[in-house]
Amino acid sequence: MNSTELPSYDVIVVGSGPGGATVAREMARRGARVLILEQGGAAPLRGTLGQMASMAAVPGRGAYFNQDGSLLVSAVAAGGSSAINYATALAPPLPMFDRYGIDLRPALAELRLEVPMLPLPDALVGPMAMRIMDAAQALGHDWRKLDKMIYADKCRSGCWRCTYGCPFGAKWTARNFIDEALAHGAELLVQARVVRVLVEDGRAVGVEMRHGGRMRQAFAGSVVLAGGGIGSPRLLHASGLAPGGARHFSDPVIAVMGSVDDMRDADGGAEVPMAAGMQLDGDGIVLADMTLPRAMYQAFAAQVGRFDRLLAHRRTLTVMVKVRDQLGGAIGPRWVNKTLQATDKAKLGQGVRLARAILRQAGARHVFQSWHFAAHPGGSVRIGEGVDRRLQTSLENLYVCDASVIPEAWGLPPTVTLLCLGKYLAAHLSAQGGGAHAQSRHSPIFLQEARKGVA
Repeated sequence: MNSTELPSYDVIVVGSGPGGATVAREMARRGARVLILEQGGAAPLRGTLGQMASMAAVPGRGAYFNQDGSLLVSAVAAGGSSAINYATALAPPLPMFDRYGIDLRPALAELRLEVPMLPLPDALVGPMAMRIMDAAQALGHDWRKLDKMIYADKCRSGCWRCTYGCPFGAKWTARNFIDEALAHGAELLVQARVVRVLVEDGRAVGVEMRHGGRMRQAFAGSVVLAGGGIGSPRLLHASGLAPGGARHFSDPVIAVMGSVDDMRDADGGAEVPMAAGMQLDGDGIVLADMTLPRAMYQAFAAQVGRFDRLLAHRRTLTVMVKVRDQLGGAIGPRWVNKTLQATDKAKLGQGVRLARAILRQAGARHVFQSWHFAAHPGGSVRIGEGVDRRLQTSLENLYVCDASVIPEAWGLPPTVTLLCLGKYLAAHLSAQGGGAHAQSRHSPIFLQEARKGVA
């Protein structure tokens, strides 16, 4: 067998998004031997369309088309989707997790001291976001600035790179925690595609991966899957540890756009997106400003046949409508399907009507909307079903820590929740002896042949 074995570790973390990066950082700080495996690369963020597309627009890798033609996007790269998200910092719905016996309050309190989670200063709220906020408030909506995971002193006013990946270090991403984990001795292996979990005597003992054109194996006392709402259930299925397919949520989004002619200081997407917005409590509908880079705006316009608006980017206001969709659909080995149910469509319709009214109040004309798309797949390995309240699967020593464990339909930016879950899981692993130099069944040496008898 063309396979080699890596040294043994205390913890292997599969995936480097917010949940995985947090577990790795917390465990490395406690002195554990940690290996982080990332399917994508870790090149510095350049803030370019090409790099963003390579992370999140390759069909079957970061981008998936549902049967209804809608697009589901997730980034495959160090930091996961946090590398290209809008850095919105909404706290986890604590009562939801309380119902499952999980208290995230201590983790949230720690994070507030470690990660920027504050509204932008007024100087960094762009003129288009202000125009939308003024219009929404004039209609009586509770539209206010949102907490952002942004270092305001590094943020460049008039920049458009949030969507493509901030090259200035102004936006907090999970890469920050990866760097801290590495500084404490963790190891990061990129371009490593894990193909299965290794099981011995009813326990997870490691993983098998393809790296550098060959199959390799790594062993650890604990294995944490953090490949995201699509990647983790796929890996469980490939390992024979879960049934095929998985109901999930996707948080569908529609962009509603309209042009104004009297904003000489506006420059299309040259603003921090989602600077402000509102939630409709109980309805699972979120609205926010969403400035778009020119290429993305033109793609949306062409998508719906509005070729007459292709050159209107610089003066176009955009309102994002996002809803909490019902669990459904399935995740296959090479495909994803999540079509909207009737209640989901009704919520999107309600949100779009509100967005159109806000744009009209802002003086926008030629209003149109995109098709729906999604970027928050999760709920596919839910707490209470796929994992227990310790985030452990039915297999001993195998845990999941990403959006797939979120126990109910969502509708919120998940980053802060995943950071809290990462801290929560790390505390459990430490309490169970998964910290520094946990006992391993495998010697920390490099072997040339795969260990036989590991299924």
